[in-house]
Amino acid sequence: MPATRVSILLALTALAAAGCSSGGGGDEPPPASLAGRTFVSTAVSGTPIPGGGPLTLTFTEGRVSASAGCNTANGSVDLQGNTMQVGELSSTLMACPGDLAGADEWQSALLRSQPTWTLSGDTLTVKGSGSTVTMLDRKVAHPDKPLVGTTWVVTSLLRTQAKVRSATLDEVRPTLTITPDGKVSGSAGCNQMTGTAAIDGEDVTFSLATTRMMCAPEVMEVEQQVLEALDGKAKATIDSDVLTLRNAGNGAGIELRAE
Repeated sequence: MPATRVSILLALTALAAAGCSSGGGGDEPPPASLAGRTFVSTAVSGTPIPGGGPLTLTFTEGRVSASAGCNTANGSVDLQGNTMQVGELSSTLMACPGDLAGADEWQSALLRSQPTWTLSGDTLTVKGSGSTVTMLDRKVAHPDKPLVGTTWVVTSLLRTQAKVRSATLDEVRPTLTITPDGKVSGSAGCNQMTGTAAIDGEDVTFSLATTRMMCAPEVMEVEQQVLEALDGKAKATIDSDVLTLRNAGNGAGIELRAE
């Protein structure tokens, strides 16, 4: 047999052997991915969350956002090898009362400990810093709430490049409820709101009036931002028990949680 033909046969044999030893190639399941998902803790063994939590982790491509009941921290994350390598974290700076004051330290210790993680279906388990945290995909733990008929509580004020949470906002707890017939009721923080909401898909057009009380300046500032978000047409998006309203005209927005 000519030498050239023998070389070709040997090369083909080597390629076939390599294909057999690869474990099936494209038949292997893809690695678990956390990107685009939010998980909320359902149980903690070991060191508990001060104040009770829950811990919420939101993953995007190369980023993680975390809250254990007090401030929200954001940073880069590398999830290779089932270890969370979390980079420098930036955080909101709200003072939290009582036991919640220790939630940020607990959260930071967990994330900086290079915790291990495993994902089984909708259950995420995170282990680090003396704690094992069992978490469930938020959409499973808290399915999408309906826009209409739910009482929504404002938890954050949104600007173009900022998400603001404050002790004043937590104290006054502005609320919003839309009834099936389009009637609106609630509180803007100081004054009561009444009016109507016309819903067209994700677009909600508000027409509101309020009472005329005066409250402390910091409360009136919160109220002004809430009313700016509800001034005319806003885009409504719901993710689990969180509603985001973003005003189409002035860009102001609010984030609300189902009560």
